[in-house]
Amino acid sequence: MLKVGLTGGLASGKSFVGEALASYGCVLIRADELGHEVLAPGGAAFDPVIREFGPEIVGGDGRIDRRRLAARVFSDSQALERLNALVHPAVIRREEQLMSEYAVRDPHGIAVVEAAILIETGSYKRFDRLILVTCTEEQQVARAMHRDHLQEAEIRARLSRQMPLAEKQKFADFVIDTSGAKEETLRQTRVVYEALRRIQI
Repeated sequence: MLKVGLTGGLASGKSFVGEALASYGCVLIRADELGHEVLAPGGAAFDPVIREFGPEIVGGDGRIDRRRLAARVFSDSQALERLNALVHPAVIRREEQLMSEYAVRDPHGIAVVEAAILIETGSYKRFDRLILVTCTEEQQVARAMHRDHLQEAEIRARLSRQMPLAEKQKFADFVIDTSGAKEETLRQTRVVYEALRRIQI
């Protein structure tokens, strides 16, 4: 089975590309969804994160309020590192488990793990190939404001914590530019998928 990392910055179009790859036959594993899973009550990171950041991050429903948690860590690089140290190992274990299960079912399949900071964490080395999704920073800001209803300053603060997309390109085997029309993004994604299939054969 071919293990593929799919990465890019905030609101760069990773999910759109991931959905397209899934429609072509890849299995798609979203690290963000696994992050929700490990932070949910009973999840591997739930108790450790509350111990680290305090009960005030818990909402009235007994779940971690991700907006409160984000407000605590995104303006404090050390706090963000502590959060990542608690969450990422649990997410990676779950990714590896899901990929192993898929490899048993389809040894010749393609598993795609979509995650924002594969390169920053060094996690990209776990994959056979790496796809980078790019667009302009202004597009990232506009998309994130529309999608997440965040303030521009908050988005730019998050972007400042991520490696610039231009710098990430040196690590990528494939680059998909999502700055144009969706049809053009789909065309590029199909080309990448066909290249991945040839690797499998």
